[in-house]
Amino acid sequence: MAEPEFTATGVRIGKRLRSLTRAGQVRISDGRLELLTSYGSEIDSAPVQAVRATRPWFAPEDRALADLNGNRYLLTLGDHDPAPGEPGPPAARRFIEAVRRASGRGA
Repeated sequence: MAEPEFTATGVRIGKRLRSLTRAGQVRISDGRLELLTSYGSEIDSAPVQAVRATRPWFAPEDRALADLNGNRYLLTLGDHDPAPGEPGPPAARRFIEAVRRASGRGA
């Protein structure tokens, strides 16, 4: 199994006004984006070419929107990248760049 291209833990994943998990995982590996609960069960996944990742308007820097399979998820990642070796989720900006890079759309 190849090393994941992007991994974030401790991510709050919500759908509309409902919180699905407060400590979930976002992973891009082998051309797929996966949203996972804190226990590792899959919330949703899709080929990264079919995913649209953006920053919501008028929202804090730590938020990103991900459209997968016709569903829109609000991801709350860290507001800044953690220091090397420190735990914590990476910035939303890095997630959006990773989706674009993995799908071949450039950064």
